[in-house]
Amino acid sequence: MISQADKAQRFLALHRPGEPLLMPNPWDLGSARLLASLGFEALATTSSGFAATLGRNDGSVTRDEALVNAAIIVAATDLPVSADLENAYADDPAGAAETMGLAIEVGLAGASIEDFAEEPGIYDIGQATERVAAAAEAAHAGSVPLVLTARAENFIRGNPDLADTIARLQAYSEAGADVLYAPGLRSFEDISQVVREVDRPVNVLALDDTPPVAEMARAGVARISVGGGFAFAALNAVVTAATELREQGTYDWRAGAAAGAVAARRAFG
Repeated sequence: MISQADKAQRFLALHRPGEPLLMPNPWDLGSARLLASLGFEALATTSSGFAATLGRNDGSVTRDEALVNAAIIVAATDLPVSADLENAYADDPAGAAETMGLAIEVGLAGASIEDFAEEPGIYDIGQATERVAAAAEAAHAGSVPLVLTARAENFIRGNPDLADTIARLQAYSEAGADVLYAPGLRSFEDISQVVREVDRPVNVLALDDTPPVAEMARAGVARISVGGGFAFAALNAVVTAATELREQGTYDWRAGAAAGAVAARRAFG
């Protein structure tokens, strides 16, 4: 049995700049076990993917719901699991710290905190940094550490300001974050500049127009995650199969279903 502290230490050690950790994002127990069976070294939850299982859009999940989902995924695998905890479900530093304490209680090896909420939007850098500092103190205070990822949300929230994004990530590093993340970075040049100008491992979100893994490695990226990408790819497969059945009355989609059933039996057996 691998201890929670060992998982956290292993998770942090997997962040090697230039050798990106490929970290998929399961959305429930079954997807966690399936992805673990495919040889990945760590997993992370997805707020948008999990929200979709509840028939909701991203940003509508409560803290309790997110932590229960995280606990289910932790129990599904011996791999280190990090959780997408949005803005830590709190605007204030004390609330952010409390959320990280609860993340440790459910067995997580890591967790993320972002600098955006629907209201007020992107936090002032001072408030955002105070929240990261409080979260980091809680994450690192006990005998069981939590690998804290601090996210600068500019590029996916309508403010593609690279200079401000870098300034935020530098501030979050100084506040104690272990990993830095600016979802929405797309170009090799922007990604390389971020990596050069911060002193913590950098995670990049895999999008349809981000550089391939080999180029990410050349840029010095330490981790690549997919966010809700796999969850929505799975939903799209359902839409494609259902549309074929309803509109064409054919069953070509069954070929993919058979392969999926084999993979599930291997993962769940």
